[in-house]
Amino acid sequence: MSDQENEKKTDKSSQQSMWGGRFGAGPSAVMQEINASIGFDKRLYGEDIAGSMAHADMLASTGIITAEDRDAIHAGLEQVRAEIEAGAFTYDPALEDIHMHIESRLREIVGDAGARLHTARSRNDQVATDFRLWCRGAIERFDELYAAFISTLLDVADTHADTIMPGFTHLQTAQPVTLGHHIMAYVEMAMRDRARLMDCRGRLNESPLGAAALAGTGFAIDRHQTAEALGFDAPMNNSLDAVSSRDFALELLATLSIAATHLSRLADEIVLWATPAFGFLTLSDSFSTGSSIMPQKRNPDAAELIRAKVGRISGAMNGLMMVMKGLPLAYSKDMQEDKEPVFKAVDDFELCLVAMTGMMADFRPNPAAMRAAAGQGFSTATDLADWLVRELKMPFRDAHHVTGAIVKLAEGENCDLADLTLDQMQSIEPKITSAIFDVLSVEASVASRTSFGGTAPENVRAQISAARKKLDDLEKLSVTES
Repeated sequence: MSDQENEKKTDKSSQQSMWGGRFGAGPSAVMQEINASIGFDKRLYGEDIAGSMAHADMLASTGIITAEDRDAIHAGLEQVRAEIEAGAFTYDPALEDIHMHIESRLREIVGDAGARLHTARSRNDQVATDFRLWCRGAIERFDELYAAFISTLLDVADTHADTIMPGFTHLQTAQPVTLGHHIMAYVEMAMRDRARLMDCRGRLNESPLGAAALAGTGFAIDRHQTAEALGFDAPMNNSLDAVSSRDFALELLATLSIAATHLSRLADEIVLWATPAFGFLTLSDSFSTGSSIMPQKRNPDAAELIRAKVGRISGAMNGLMMVMKGLPLAYSKDMQEDKEPVFKAVDDFELCLVAMTGMMADFRPNPAAMRAAAGQGFSTATDLADWLVRELKMPFRDAHHVTGAIVKLAEGENCDLADLTLDQMQSIEPKITSAIFDVLSVEASVASRTSFGGTAPENVRAQISAARKKLDDLEKLSVTES
């Protein structure tokens, strides 16, 4: 028999050994190509091995397989792991996915003991278990990365708690704020993003293992044992739900989409602030690139790419939503399309988070440019109106009207509010006194915003202190739980 004939016979034998005697011929090349997922799901090998070991332990403890078979399975799976990690493992598209690859190689290593591993489980619950484990691991990595990101933001905010900059609405100068206050807004967003991820972890942390194909199994298995062994809080209550639900992956993608949107907004501000028109910051060589034709250029490419990635991440969420929206219970092959977008979205988001942490650690603002911009556009007009309310007991709407008239006067004189004379202001409102000039500087404006959550430097420092304590408490809690 030729080598080619032997190869065809082996391929057919591999398929029949996995699918049983129902099929008399192997799939066509096109079917094999569309059916195989090994090209992307091989990254689940660690989760698959962990799940198989837990399953083997449970099968042995319930007397479904012998202790000797369990030990052989464990030893064989460790050999498979070593081969994969050493790059010595052979992948065959005919075996479809990482689950079949590991099982097939295990059987080659340990014989019949390996064939007993799949007792009382299906690829349906096996895949769902592996995928949940992988998503949980990704969330736990993100939790650590967020701790570093938030800490970096806090360092920037602390350094610049007094650095004055313009606050914007509609991208128009609105009121003076501090750079520390501005950065603390992103700290709040990042805190919520981190919390959403951990909420997502809590909901996904239930085990599908033992649900089998869709209806459970007649073997006397212990699903609580495997759930505990794999670090799940409990087994999933319904076997149909266990194998057919991917809302945990959708929730992860939705959470990452929100978080990526926050990173994108910060990235967009870095892009704006780095332009000569703003001049609020200078990008270092570490996170910028040059131009192939214009030697003076320093392009904020890292920030721009972070800004763009949210499209891919939210696109992954929408794509998976469309896969799942019309599927009847329980499992359909459509669900093989769940992993690739999640893997890519997680990879993209992780890169964005690490890159943004690096950019913020390298953050080099230009306080003088920020201070000069903060004084433009009559940014202390609200302070003038508030003074009229507070000192002259004027209704705010009337004060708003008077202030608007004074702003119009300053525009006509081509000067700032603080540069108007008292006589000029009194021509609009005779009761105004020289005390008005105490509130018209940007420094006075910022210092006056002492309401909870306001931009006054003392507020900013208090919020930084509270955020650092929250970070420390979460770190202590994480250490205690581990």
